[in-house]
Amino acid sequence: MASNNGIKFRLLFLFVFAFSIPLLQANIGHFDDHWQKRQQAARKAATNAYNPNPHNVTNHFNNQVHKHANGDTGTRRLLPGTKYTGACSATNPIDQCWRCDPNWATNRKKLASCVMGFGHKTTGGSDGEIYVVTDESDNDMVNPKPGTLRYGVIQAEPLWIVFARAMTIKLSQELIIASHKTIDARGYHVHIAGGAGLTMQYVENVIIHNLHVHDIKAASGGMVRDSVKHYGFRTRSDGDGISMFGATNIWLDHLSMSNCMDGLIDAIESSTAITISNGHFTDHNDVMLFGASNTRSEDKIQQITVAFNHFGKRLIQRMPRCRWGFFHVVNNDYTHWEMYAIGGSQQPTIISQGNRFVAPPNKNAKEVTKRDAPESVWKNWLWTSEDDVFVDGAFFRTSGSGNQMPKLSQEDIITAKPGTFAREMTRFSGALKCVKGQALSSADEDRNSIWATFKRGPQSRVERNDYSMFDAISENVDFSSLVDVPYVRSHIPVHHDNVNDMHELSSSYEFVVMWET
Repeated sequence: MASNNGIKFRLLFLFVFAFSIPLLQANIGHFDDHWQKRQQAARKAATNAYNPNPHNVTNHFNNQVHKHANGDTGTRRLLPGTKYTGACSATNPIDQCWRCDPNWATNRKKLASCVMGFGHKTTGGSDGEIYVVTDESDNDMVNPKPGTLRYGVIQAEPLWIVFARAMTIKLSQELIIASHKTIDARGYHVHIAGGAGLTMQYVENVIIHNLHVHDIKAASGGMVRDSVKHYGFRTRSDGDGISMFGATNIWLDHLSMSNCMDGLIDAIESSTAITISNGHFTDHNDVMLFGASNTRSEDKIQQITVAFNHFGKRLIQRMPRCRWGFFHVVNNDYTHWEMYAIGGSQQPTIISQGNRFVAPPNKNAKEVTKRDAPESVWKNWLWTSEDDVFVDGAFFRTSGSGNQMPKLSQEDIITAKPGTFAREMTRFSGALKCVKGQALSSADEDRNSIWATFKRGPQSRVERNDYSMFDAISENVDFSSLVDVPYVRSHIPVHHDNVNDMHELSSSYEFVVMWET
């Protein structure tokens, strides 16, 4: 009997160990020599990228924002609810670096010099050739076809990857991206949707720019090529939009993301030197996860900048949720959450500067922050709020002591642009509407448009609701065209005269106008 119990125990141990492998090695079915070498190289890269004085990075970032705020771009603050239709306006220093260049399409690699924050050393594929994606299929995981996105991202050499036309790519399995790559979707609407997501595992130096990533599903797993010289078995993926696992020097910029099965963005297993900027995030529960384990103290190496993003409609929590590391959350616009915005455990350092937090109607969800620890523990964590703006009862519970901050020279202590400007600085967040030969003057999904529903009827009403982002935007609406149409939906720019025009229709139509607070 004892012998049988011993056999059962060993079988149980083997089962638990086998079940744990995907959790420990992120869907790698067989952690062979290839992956072991990549892991060792990734750990070395993370150590080299780690900045022992992270406040120097945040202060340099703030210095650039402050310089921009003093009027170097010549842009002006726009009234809330006004759609920008003039010349190119770059409302934050990252966009200022490249967006108003009409020759951006012939000078694409200039983008690599624009990253700020902890990912500031990221250059992506700027040292390589241009690779053009001409085929949106994703049928062969082991021998991907030239011209596909999968073929480009597994190449050994640096590549700057662009797209030949608008396309929607449904990934059959995780897209495993090799080091020194840029995925640059400017010029066309490119969607990664309906299939698996993007994975950066034990790699460094990757830029992902101007993609729509949404409706990502868990993939079943199977044999997948991760480099020119290697393929192996992958277990079932989680359904993250973008997953970073032991990744270093990563920049995610101008992404529109929503509705993924797991997280929108995960950065775990000592991923560090990361900047996430100019993103637009909607329709999701667990938005961002930085550090996945309460027991993995190695994640103290994590250093991540979250800047100029818009956290929009129908989000619930984790914007981000942090463990162990150092996180600079600066000049973001938080207009929606249902549970909390910023959370954490295991003594992360969170520096919140110049953000705008608009609380939900739920009186029990007004607090921006959430800590998974008793107050006797978290009271010593350094969580600061500087120049943030709080709307509708939002509040940020700070902790820690100023003595935990390193001593800095007076020249270094420059605050970010105040949170009153967060809306302006994020007004072109998300994937951009890029036209070759033109400076970019508008976002692909203009957060300042309104959604109007017109219906034949004798009533008129205007309601404030939480809907503002849609795929198409028309410059104007011909109201006379509604006379013989029983039901019309349209996007129109938000101007007071537009609203007045709609009131004049009240004798013939019932309409609802919805715009973002």
